[in-house]
Amino acid sequence: MKTHSPSKLFFRVVSIISALILFLLIITPTVQAARSEFIMRGNTSQKVVAFTFDDGSDGTNFNAIVNTLKKHSIKATFFLTGAGAQSHPQPVKDVVNAGHDIGNHSYNHPDFTGITSAEMINQLSNTEKIISNISGKSTKPFFRAPYGSTNATVLDTVGNAGYQYTLHWTIDSKDWMGNSSTDIVNIVMNNIEPGAIILMHTGQGATGTLAALETIIPRLKNMGYSFVTISQLLNIGGNPSTPPAGSSSYSVKSGDTLYSIAMKYGVTVQSIVSANSIKNANLISIGQTLRIPGTSGGGTTTPPPASSTTYTVKAGDTLSVIASRYGVTVQSIVSANNIKNANLISIGQTLKIPGTSGGGTTTPPPASSTTYTVKAGDTLSVIASRYGVTVQSIVNANNIKNANLISIGQVLKISGTSGGTTTPPPAASTTYTVKAGDTLYSIALKYKTTIAKIAKDNNISNTNLIRVGQNLIIK
Repeated sequence: MKTHSPSKLFFRVVSIISALILFLLIITPTVQAARSEFIMRGNTSQKVVAFTFDDGSDGTNFNAIVNTLKKHSIKATFFLTGAGAQSHPQPVKDVVNAGHDIGNHSYNHPDFTGITSAEMINQLSNTEKIISNISGKSTKPFFRAPYGSTNATVLDTVGNAGYQYTLHWTIDSKDWMGNSSTDIVNIVMNNIEPGAIILMHTGQGATGTLAALETIIPRLKNMGYSFVTISQLLNIGGNPSTPPAGSSSYSVKSGDTLYSIAMKYGVTVQSIVSANSIKNANLISIGQTLRIPGTSGGGTTTPPPASSTTYTVKAGDTLSVIASRYGVTVQSIVSANNIKNANLISIGQTLKIPGTSGGGTTTPPPASSTTYTVKAGDTLSVIASRYGVTVQSIVNANNIKNANLISIGQVLKISGTSGGTTTPPPAASTTYTVKAGDTLYSIALKYKTTIAKIAKDNNISNTNLIRVGQNLIIK
C-alpha cells in the first residue's frame, strides 16, 4: 500500500488552506466607512454661530481664550494637534472639563493633500491617542484639515478612520496673519450669517484674536445671535430626548442650549428669550423651567395639523434656503422627512414641506441664475454678500472643491438672481476717511467691494500703503 510522507501531507494541507484563504479574500467585498462629510456652515436659518479655534504647538493664547469664553458663558470647538497637546496638556484638559467640543487637527500640521493615506492615518491616530490619554475624551467624529486643504482621497481616508465630519469654515478671521483686532472684527462682522463657522487660532501669531473676541461677542449678542459648539450646530450627539409634543413648558437638562431646545419645538431662540425675559441667551441653568411660546399655557396640546406640500431638491439648495422660501424651520423639514443629517440632501430628493398650503407638489417661484467673473481681491464671501446669497449656494452651483480657492477670470454661476450675465447694480459713490487700523481689505469688506476696485478708483499703486486721514472714493 502506497503511503505519503509526513512532509508531503503537510505541504498539501498548507496549499489547500492557502487556496481557501485566497478564495475568501477574492469573494469577500471590502467594507469601507462613508466619506467624511465636508462642512462649511450649519444648515440653519436661526441666528447661531460657532466659534472654532485651531491650536498649534505653542498655544500662546489658549488659556486666555478659554477664560474669555468662560467670562461670556460661551461654548466653542477646539481643533487640537498632537504636538500642541503634548506641549500644553493642562489647557486641553481644561477645555474638555469646561464642556467645549474638540476635534482632530493632525499631529504636526502637514498638508494632507501632500502625504500618503498611511501617513494621514498615523497623524490622526497619534493625535487621538495623545488627547484621549490627556483628557479622557475622543477627538472623533470631528476633523479639520491643516490649511483647510482637502481632496477626495483625504475625505475618504479620514472617513475610514472614524472622522465623520471634516469641518471647514464660513468665515476665516485671518487672525493667523497677525491682523489687528479691528481688521478681525471687520472681517467677521461683515460676513456673519446664521449658521456661520468662524475660524480663529490660539497661537502667538494671532495677536489680535483676544481683543477681537471682546468686540465681536457683544456685537453678535446685540444682533440676536447665540453661540454653539459644532455638535450643537449639526444637532448630533449628547442631546436629550425630544420633549413630548404639545407641552408648554420645558425643564432644562444637562447639555441643553436655547438653540437645541428651539430646534426641538420648531420655534426660534428669540421667541424663547422674549417669552422668558432671558437677559443672556447663552446662560441657562439645569432645572430651569422655560415657557415655550406657540404652545398652550397649561398642559398638553397638539398643534393644529397643517397641510403640506412637496419640493424637489435642486443644485445649490440647502435646507436653510428651502426653509426660508417656504417660511418654515429647518427642524420642521428634518422631522417631516426623517432626515438624519441636516447637512446632507441630494439633488432630485423629494421633501415634504410641513405647514404649507394644501397638498400636492408645488415649487416656489423659480429663481433664475446669473454669472459673475472673478476679479482681483474677490472671495466667495464677498461675492455672496453682493448678490444676497450664501457661500454654500455658490459652492454647490459651481461644484467648487475648495471654497478658499477661486481664480481671477473664473466664471461663477450665481443661483437665485435674475437671469443673464450681469454685474451687481452700481452703488452711488461715497468717500471714506481712513482710520487707524484700517486696511484696504477691511474697507473693501465694509463696503462690499474689492481691493482692486478701490485701488483703481483712487489711483493707488501700492495696496498695502494707505495713511490715516486719507480720503478714499468708494463706488
